[in-house]
Amino acid sequence: MGGVEDEEPATKRMKVSSEELKGLSNGSSFIGPVSGSSSNLMARPLASEGDKEVVGSKGVIKREEFVRIIANALYTLGYKKSGAHLEEESGIPLHSSVVNLFMQQILDGNWDESVSTLRNIGLLDESVVKSASFLILEHKFFELLDAEKVMDALNTLRTEIAPLCINKSRVRELSSCIVSPSKCIQVAFPGKDTVRSKSRSKLLVELQKLLPPTVMIPESRLEHLVEQALLLQRDACIFHNSLDKEMSLYTDHLCGRDQIPSRTSQILQGHGDEVWFLQFSHNGNFLASSSNDRSAIIWEVDVNGGVSLKHRLCGHLKPVCSASWSPDDHELLTCGLEEVVRRWDVSSGECLHVYEKAGIGLVSCGWFPDGKWVFSGFNDKSICMWQLDGRELECWKGQRTLRISDLEITNDGKQIISMCRETAILLLDREANTERLIEEDQTITSFSLSRDNRFLLVNLLDQEIHLWDINGDLKLVAKYKGHKRTRFVIRSCFGGLSQAFIASGSEDSQVYIWHRESGELIEALPGHSGAVNCVSWNPVNPHMLASASDDHTIRIWGLNELTMKRKDTHSNGIHHCNGGN
Repeated sequence: MGGVEDEEPATKRMKVSSEELKGLSNGSSFIGPVSGSSSNLMARPLASEGDKEVVGSKGVIKREEFVRIIANALYTLGYKKSGAHLEEESGIPLHSSVVNLFMQQILDGNWDESVSTLRNIGLLDESVVKSASFLILEHKFFELLDAEKVMDALNTLRTEIAPLCINKSRVRELSSCIVSPSKCIQVAFPGKDTVRSKSRSKLLVELQKLLPPTVMIPESRLEHLVEQALLLQRDACIFHNSLDKEMSLYTDHLCGRDQIPSRTSQILQGHGDEVWFLQFSHNGNFLASSSNDRSAIIWEVDVNGGVSLKHRLCGHLKPVCSASWSPDDHELLTCGLEEVVRRWDVSSGECLHVYEKAGIGLVSCGWFPDGKWVFSGFNDKSICMWQLDGRELECWKGQRTLRISDLEITNDGKQIISMCRETAILLLDREANTERLIEEDQTITSFSLSRDNRFLLVNLLDQEIHLWDINGDLKLVAKYKGHKRTRFVIRSCFGGLSQAFIASGSEDSQVYIWHRESGELIEALPGHSGAVNCVSWNPVNPHMLASASDDHTIRIWGLNELTMKRKDTHSNGIHHCNGGN
C-alpha cells in the first residue's frame, strides 16, 4: 500500500515519514514480508469478474502498467489516500515490497542494508547494480564527511566505492574531498543544499532515473505521456496557429483554417509605385515598407491590430530595395538600389546617418545582434561592417555578394550569410574564418533566415522554395511549390506560431501559405492586382500577415472571424475592408 493515513491498522504497514517522501513520485509505505526472491517483485491483481490484462479499445495498454502509472500520478499530485485506495482495490501495488523497503532504507540512511536490498530487487544488468550502488555509497561518503567522520568516509571510499571499478574520475574527485574538505560542498552539493533528509530524497530521484521503469516508475510518467499525446496532435494539425494553453484534454486537438490569416483586414495605400519590400519589427509594433517610389514608410500597429502611417522616409535618390530593423526596434536601416544606406530614428523619423562609398553602390544592409554595428553589401561584391558613426571596421572582399542580394547575420554575430554566386549562398564564419556553401542547381533570387537561426528559406528561379537546415551539416529538408515566379524577385518568410508556416509572394497576384513541416499548400490568397513581391508575418501576432505588391498597396491579412468596424473608409493612407478583394 502507498500513502495510507493513520486510521489504517498499523499492522498493515511499516512506519514512514510523509515529510521525507515529499518530492518523490509517491508516498508508498510497505505491505507484507520482505522476500529476497525476484519472482515476488509485483503482486498480481485480485481475480474478479471483468478483469482484463489490457484496457482500451485497441488492446495495447497493459492494465497493470496503467494502474501503476495512475497511482504514481495520484501520489505525485498529493492525493495519497486515493493512491493507497487504488493500490488496495486493484490489488496492484505501485512498488513491490522489496522496492518499498529499499526506498525506506535510503530515506533512513541505512546505506549498507540498502546496497544489500538492491541486489535482491532482481536486476539483471550488473552495470545498473554497480551504478546504483555507487550513488548510494557516494551519498554515504558525503554524510560521513558532513558528520566529520573522516576516517569512516575514507574507509568507505577505499573498501566500498573504489572496488566497484567504475567512474574513476569521480572517485578522484571524492578523494580530493578528503585532502581538501573545502571542496566537498562543490563536489557533493553543487546547489549548496546540505539538508540531509532533502538530499536523500534527491538521491531516490536519481536512483529512480537509473533503475528500470518496471522497478521504479519514472517521475511524472503519466504527465509525460499526456503531454506527448497533445504535442503529437498539435504537430499533426497543419492549421495549428494558436497558443498551446488553448489545447484541452477533453477533446482531440484539431484546428481549422480559421486559424490562418486569410482575410484582408486593411489595404495600405501610402506608396505611389510598386512596393518591393516590407518587414515587421521584432516587437510586432511596427511595419517598414520600401518602394520603387524612392521612399520607405514606417507603419504603426495598434493594440487592436490596426495599422496607420507613422513616418514617410524620404531622401533616397533611387528605389528603396530593402529595410532592416535594429535589435531594439528604435532605429531602421533602408537601402537604396545601388545607392546608399540610411539610418533612421523610428520615433522621430529623422535620418541619423548615411553610409556610402565613393563610386560604389550599396545593395543590402543589416544589423549586428548587439545593435552597435551595421553591415552592408556592395555592388563590387564585397561586404563591409561599419560603426554607427560611419567608420568602417572590417571589409570582406572578393566574391561575397551579388548586385541584387539578401544579407543576414546569425544571432550570435558569428556567421554572415549572403549570395556569393547566382546558384550559391555563402555562410561566412567571422571568428573561425571558414566558409560553407549552399549550392543549388537553379538561380537563387532571395533567402530568409529563421528566428532560431537553424533554417534558411531559399527562393529559386524555377518556382520552388527550398528549406535548408544550416545547423551543422547543410541539409535540404523540404521543398515548397505552387507559386508563380518568372521575372521578378519574389520573397518568402517564416511565420505563424513557432514559425510553423511558410508564406510567399507570387507573380500571379496571390499570397501562398504552406505548412512548414509537411510542405502541404494550405492557402492561396487572392486580392492584389499585381505581382506580390514580399510578405512578412508579424513575429508577435501569429494571426497577422502583410504582403507588398506591384499594385502599389500593402495588404494586412487577419483571421476570417474578425470584423472591422469601419468599411470602405480611407484615412491616413489606409483602406479598411471586410472582404478579400
